[in-house]
Amino acid sequence: MFKERIPIEDGDFYLNEKGYKVFTAQFHLKRGYCCKSGCKYCPYGYDKKTDTFS
Repeated sequence: MFKERIPIEDGDFYLNEKGYKVFTAQFHLKRGYCCKSGCKYCPYGYDKKTDTFS
């Protein structure tokens, strides 16, 4: 099963000081679900340390 590709728009990510792409809450909300990877800007309230949603 393939997931639909989400078009990238302004504000969906930024490059951090090491050059890595950091996705924003805006992008995560467009995606529509939590991936449980412990994303820095998770709008779903997932905590990877406790494997729970707040």
